[in-house]
Amino acid sequence: MLADCNNFYVSCERVFNPLLEGRPVAVLSNNDGCIVARSNEVKALGVPMGAPFFEYKKVLTDNNAIVFSSNYELYGDMSGRVMEILSMFTNNIEYYSIDEAFLELTDLHVNDYTEFGRDIRDYIKNCTGIPVSIGIAHTKTLAKAANELAKKNPEFNGVLSLINVAPREVDGLLDKVDVSDIWGIGRQYSKMLRAHNISTAFEFKNALPAFVRQYMTVSGLRTQMELAGTACISLDLEFKTKKGILSSRSFGHAVMELTDLEEAVSSYTALACHKLRAENAVARKISVFIRTSGFRKNDRQYKAFVSQELLDYSDNTGEFIKAAISLLRKAYKRGFKYAKAGVFVTDILSTSAHVPLSLFGTLDKSKKNILGRLVDKINDHYKTDTVFYAACGVAKDWKGKSGQKSKKFTTSWRELLTVG
Repeated sequence: MLADCNNFYVSCERVFNPLLEGRPVAVLSNNDGCIVARSNEVKALGVPMGAPFFEYKKVLTDNNAIVFSSNYELYGDMSGRVMEILSMFTNNIEYYSIDEAFLELTDLHVNDYTEFGRDIRDYIKNCTGIPVSIGIAHTKTLAKAANELAKKNPEFNGVLSLINVAPREVDGLLDKVDVSDIWGIGRQYSKMLRAHNISTAFEFKNALPAFVRQYMTVSGLRTQMELAGTACISLDLEFKTKKGILSSRSFGHAVMELTDLEEAVSSYTALACHKLRAENAVARKISVFIRTSGFRKNDRQYKAFVSQELLDYSDNTGEFIKAAISLLRKAYKRGFKYAKAGVFVTDILSTSAHVPLSLFGTLDKSKKNILGRLVDKINDHYKTDTVFYAACGVAKDWKGKSGQKSKKFTTSWRELLTVG
């Protein structure tokens, strides 16, 4: 079973402002650059996903659309609430993304899967206010297809089960799924398949396996088998330590001074280390990049990417900030208008694994580890940057735009929704 929150970021905003229901609503990316979430009303205006905001600002304004800056703290908290409810129904759950999860239902005794899906959908809506679509099938790819149909066709009321459905009826439904909407088939494969007169999931399912393998390798063949009802992709139930943690943002305006860049890079490094500790992991390598804007054709262009290995594996923010600033000073060139900077932490190991120590490394880092986790606890309880490293700066004039951001309705005592 796949549970997928509908227009998730928009739905989160609507939970705390019911007057937004029925109105065009869009959510912007970091620095208010691109449109990353659209209500159905905005989609009907022809505004594509990922479109630059400035290109569609007039269309949105002319249609009285409400536009929000991203509020990731709110979205993350609401996602946690939805996922917690889903985990009540089964322990076998794969948290696929911030707004999607696969559930294994084989160990449950379910008589009517459609009714079961509706019960879950209603419970999530009643408890969180978030609408979800649910697709149920014998394979993950079919569940994705069922979810897509449930979301786009009102007659299914948000839930479609393909369990115990006649093969001919399943084929008829798959014929309504565009080839570009098949899970695992990207833009290039979609284009290639259309060139061979394959435009729906049904047509892809019935294509010659030899053709699929030749043009799409084993992964394409696996997708085809999944559409035919043969499970080839199991649930990923194990938590895996990330291979890398990227922390970057575009600036609200061009940045030229090294001191401003140092504040930004230090802030991004602190955020990356916070994520590292949240995963109970340590890392040894950090990379820093800076670049100008490719959109400013009249400006001189420059970009740099530099890396360094620490002596030991660590999760200590101070150590990583020191390394990041050193790298930045090597990469920085005066006279350029920088548009973006970021850090990339790699060579990551779980703290449960055997972490090798450097010959010259400090053997006892318990005090530093305690300090980092204590800072995390304070910031998580009160608000981000209640306690921070001085290198991260105070004014942070370089920060990206977020002038239309909603309140932290669920994570800040100061911004709780007031009633009456």
